[in-house]
Amino acid sequence: MLLSFILPGILLAQDGAGDGGLGSMVWFLPYLVIFYLFYLIFIRPQRKEQNQRQMMLANMKKNDRVLTVGGIFGVVTNLDRDKNEITIRVDDSTNTKLRMALSSIARVLGDEPSKEGG
Repeated sequence: MLLSFILPGILLAQDGAGDGGLGSMVWFLPYLVIFYLFYLIFIRPQRKEQNQRQMMLANMKKNDRVLTVGGIFGVVTNLDRDKNEITIRVDDSTNTKLRMALSSIARVLGDEPSKEGG
């Protein structure tokens, strides 16, 4: 596969050796196009998603509802960015809490709903 790109490039570079190097630049053009497409399809979206995740974690605060990568829903009770640690409450009746790494948060669902009535 790669050889099918390289071989025509080598042949063009040899044919255009006498025209001031233009032939060697022509065979390089398909590589530039492939790299640009690779960037548009893979690298750019991944960077955008990574920036959004960093913003989400930076804006997370106490009493936010979260979903962990393990599928556990909880409410943030303590957040220590220096230690990269978060504590979430997973059960209100028993006040069960889990302490985990900040990177284990998959999504922030928003503020905890207020409890009205009894």
